[in-house]
Amino acid sequence: MSQDIPLRSGRDRLRYTVSFELTLMAFLVPAGAVFLEKGLGEIGLLGVVLSGKAMLVSLAWNWVFDHWDARRGRISSQRSRLGRLAHALGFEGCLMLTSLPIYMVWLGLELWQALATDATITTFVVGFTYVFSLAYDRVFPISGQKSPA
Repeated sequence: MSQDIPLRSGRDRLRYTVSFELTLMAFLVPAGAVFLEKGLGEIGLLGVVLSGKAMLVSLAWNWVFDHWDARRGRISSQRSRLGRLAHALGFEGCLMLTSLPIYMVWLGLELWQALATDATITTFVVGFTYVFSLAYDRVFPISGQKSPA
């Protein structure tokens, strides 16, 4: 059945990921510099490292989730609100697990401080992911692409 459900192309996935990360960094780098009392350059570089990691995780996560939808006969750009929430929460959970050591080393934070920092950022990003993904699907709907055999 999944062969009849159109999926996003690799190019489209890349466009989504890069535009997501750039837009997110435009919000988070200045806020992070103020909140963490660090320079824009230091937080910007941390943002680039975390963004690079997030882009790799995003490409893999979206591929898996899209195929999960397709196996159930759903087109990813027509995902339900609950499906979008599951997508965003799962993605952010993966990111949090992989980001904690980076925060601890880069910013010299204790585990609980890194967890609080990451939880704050993750809370924002979950909402951002939901809104961004919804807007992206409206601007770039899937049109006639077939899933790979």
